[in-house]
Amino acid sequence: MSGLGLALSRGYFSASLPQLEAAMPGLLQQAAAGLAGDGSECLGVDDDISRDHDWGPGFCLWLPDDILPELLPHIESALAKLTDSYEGYPARMRPERRAGRVGPMGISAFYARHTGFAQPPETWQQWRAIPETALASCTNGEIFSDVPGQFSAFRQKLLAFYPDDVLRKKLAARCMSMAQAGQYNLPRSLQRGELGAAMLAAARFAEAALSMAFLLNRRYMPFYKWSCRLAHTLRAPGPQTAEVVELLAVTDFASEEQSLKALDAIEDLCTVVARRLRQDGLARAEGNWLWALGPEIQLGIREPELRRLDVMRD
Repeated sequence: MSGLGLALSRGYFSASLPQLEAAMPGLLQQAAAGLAGDGSECLGVDDDISRDHDWGPGFCLWLPDDILPELLPHIESALAKLTDSYEGYPARMRPERRAGRVGPMGISAFYARHTGFAQPPETWQQWRAIPETALASCTNGEIFSDVPGQFSAFRQKLLAFYPDDVLRKKLAARCMSMAQAGQYNLPRSLQRGELGAAMLAAARFAEAALSMAFLLNRRYMPFYKWSCRLAHTLRAPGPQTAEVVELLAVTDFASEEQSLKALDAIEDLCTVVARRLRQDGLARAEGNWLWALGPEIQLGIREPELRRLDVMRD
């Protein structure tokens, strides 16, 4: 069964509430509880294979960093009283089972571990310094309870997505990467019979196209292992992007027929992406040659220093 982990953790937290409140009254008035961060269960894509490590009922308790040290012994004592299993699955709340993914954590420490910043990013330089996958990790999952609101306030600022200038810069760079790898270098590599280069070009195009799909949906792209599966859940061009990536994965580039089919699928996807960029008011250039759209998108950036960067640089 896929996506079981988050539901189990939610249920385990609810079942644990009476014990937590009895052992440490007022804890949930000071802490947020939920499940977010690393792990396929935080994305809802865990399955039977996921259960071999760092999986099972568990939850995070996020507290302000300045009060966590004082409360930690009491919290650990309360957590030690919780049942060791839920719905037949071993729980992860004992220290030796947490792997740093569940249990008590400082709010700033949690976000700093993922983003590098103890406070929400404010400048375009700070936003660009955080990998998309890191932003996906610290905004995924679910918050079960947050009476104080501090953890959720940080989360909401990240979920509001990139500032417009940073988004434009990323979209411009993705246009260039998709055009260079998929529309230009892949067909040229195939003409030369260089199958290794063709494979690398297809892979670069696939990753750039997936990132483009997430950016156009105002979503952070997760770890590459899950990006194609989750692209199917996005609005257009997410599903088509995932289908093209899956087609590239099974294409025998030694076959002229299969290669031509893959190249046609790439051009069709670029047409959809170009149309979407025009619909969103980000570009006006006609056609589907994304190399022409990238610089135009970058010209719309208001911050001069960011606008002057190499258009291919993210």
